[in-house]
This record gives sequence, C-alpha cells and structure tokens, in this order.
Amino acid sequence: MTIGVQRPSTTRSAESVTDAERAAARSRIGTPALLGSLALLSLLVVGLDVLTGEDLRLIPLLVVVPALVSVFCTVRQTVAAAVWIMPIVVISRLVSGGTFWDIVSGVCFTVLACAVGVGACSLRIRHATEIARLRSAAVALQRQILRPLPVLTDQVLVDGIYAPIEEDHLVGGDIYEVVQSPYGTRVIIGDVQGKGLAAIGVGFAALGAFREAAIREPALTGVVDAVEDAVARHNAFSAQTGEIERFVTALVLGFDGEGRVQAVNCGHLPPRLLHEGVAASVPLRGTSVPLGMAELTSEARVAEWLDFPPGATLLMFTDGVTEARDASGAFYPLDARLSGWTRLAPRELLDTLHADLEAFSGGVRRDDIAVLTLRGSSSGSRRLPATAGADARRAAEVFSGR
Repeated sequence: MTIGVQRPSTTRSAESVTDAERAAARSRIGTPALLGSLALLSLLVVGLDVLTGEDLRLIPLLVVVPALVSVFCTVRQTVAAAVWIMPIVVISRLVSGGTFWDIVSGVCFTVLACAVGVGACSLRIRHATEIARLRSAAVALQRQILRPLPVLTDQVLVDGIYAPIEEDHLVGGDIYEVVQSPYGTRVIIGDVQGKGLAAIGVGFAALGAFREAAIREPALTGVVDAVEDAVARHNAFSAQTGEIERFVTALVLGFDGEGRVQAVNCGHLPPRLLHEGVAASVPLRGTSVPLGMAELTSEARVAEWLDFPPGATLLMFTDGVTEARDASGAFYPLDARLSGWTRLAPRELLDTLHADLEAFSGGVRRDDIAVLTLRGSSSGSRRLPATAGADARRAAEVFSGR
C-alpha cells in the first residue's frame, strides 16, 4: 500500500500562475519615483533650453521619454509620462513660433511619438505575459508528471523536495518515482541531459517505463533494462523529428524490507547514508553508462546490495545540488554540510538543505533541484487500514514522529 500526501511545493495552482503573469507585467519603477524623475528631467531640459536659446532646442527631445518609460513601466505609467511630456513639448513649440505647418507637424509628431511609446509598452507587457504563461505551463507539466511527496510504502518512507528552474528553455528534466511492487519498493531518481520541453519528454518516457516495469519485472536489472529500452525508443523517434538524442543519468533502488537495498547506478551521483552521527557517500562499484547509451558498451548492468540499518536516512539527489555555486563560483559543499545534519529528521533535513542551498547560491539557480530522503518503514509488519481516513491519520503519525 502506498500513501501520497500532497505538499504545496509540488503543485502549481491557478493563483500562482496568475502571480507569475502579474509579475511579468509589474513595473520596475515605482510611480512616485517615476513622477519625481519626470519632474526633475523636465526642469533640467527646460532650463538648459532657456540657457541655449535659439541655437539649440532641447525641449523637443523630451518626446523620447515615453519610449524610455515603456521599457520599464506599466501602460498606465507610460500614459502618465506621455500626458506629462506632451503639453511641455507642444507649448514649447507654440512659443518658439514658426509657420502654421511647422507648428502642426511638430505637434503631430509629438502626439505620434507618445502614442508609439504607449503602444510599445502594451506590446512588451503582452509578450512578457505570454512568456510567463508558457513558462508556468511547462513547469506545471513537469510537476504533474512527478508523484507528490511524501510517499509511504510497506518498506520505506520517501520524502523530498523538488524545485524546478523556471527560466523558459532552462526548464530541466529531473525525475523521480516511488512504486510499491510485489517485489518490494522501487525508487528512481534521474537527470535528463539538456533542458526544455524536449528534456521533459524524455523524462516522461523514462517514468512511464519505470512505473510499468517496477511492478512487472522481478529483477531490478530488468526494470532498468525496460527503462533503457524506453529511452532508446524515444531517442529514435526524436531523431526522426529532428530532435537531438538525450541520455538520462539515474539511480534505481529496490527495498526488500529486511534492512537491505539493491542498487543499479546508471551514471548518477552516489547516495549519502546518514546514520548514528555519520554522513558518508555510499560506494557503488557497479556504475554503468546512463540510460539511452547501453549500445555503446557490451557490459550488462549489475545490481549490488547495500546495507540500510534501521533508523538510517538515505539521501538521493541530482546535480542541481552539488553543482550549485556561490558568488565566487565555488561549488556547494554537500558532504561538509551533511556532517553537521546527521541527527536531523528527514523532513527537517530537507528543509535545512533547501534553505542552505538558497542562501549559498544567493537565490540564483542554474538547474533543477531534486532531493529524496528514504527511511525504513514499519508498515510491512502492520498492514495499513484500508480506509482513506485511517491512511491519512497513519501518515500524519509517521511524519510527526509518533
């Protein structure tokens, strides 16, 4: 039996999408600051124009102000700038004199320039809103492909954090899944090569194959071979449509509920084991090529057994964690950080790691972040009640430590 509990961080609501679109149209300059700047600029230009006299007319140059404002401000602010500038330029043109057609052409040019600035601002905001909507849709699709966390199975409790980068083509392809099967719990975490919707497509193909094979295949290597075939088929289809072929680094684990873990590593980062005050990298001697590249080697993938003591926490992650950088370009020191967090509960460990990553990188991320914590579950000896209410209560007890 598997219980999935939705966390706010793993879904994207309609309200958050609206917030993203609103942020795209938000002004970068406050209205008081804008009005103050316009007043100061107007006084400066008018003063210089008076000093230079007829030799150099500077006031007509103010017609470019609405165009400049349109780059950073809202339509309303751009209109306000146009309404502010237009009388100054028109009055100046009337005072300076000239023929009737000179005055009319000057006034018309001023009105046209202000209208162009307002129109450019409207088009910029519309384009930015569309980009924000597409970006939100891509990230929402990426989130919906993945199972909400935490997940409780008969053998293991899996919790995690998933923070996709939301920068247009930089949307990545980090994947994970937890499946309760007749052969125990199977877990995968992976990272698709490249970014964008194409990477999400490869990740979806890998996840679909894993979900099917995890229940069907008795051997963990059989599960991995099925995912390999799915990625290879997707690459073949991508080649026909002009897309580049991609590979997936992945770590696949199988839990039998007896304190042992079977692992097949396909070019992924090794997990970390936190137990009795010690955090250590788990050595995986049978690392093979990433998924989608099996044809490049004649060596078959092998599974190896790992110890998983009671009370220990196994940490799986993607390279968005280890390749995070600070302002100086230094990589995130994961192992050094984990050595001080060995006594933390899984959820507390995840929250601490996420906050520390954000502080270390200054909030600037260049890749998705996916982290899973796995801890042995006692539900194998006590089957969970069948009712949904009992399931929810049992999950709440597990997360609260009771």
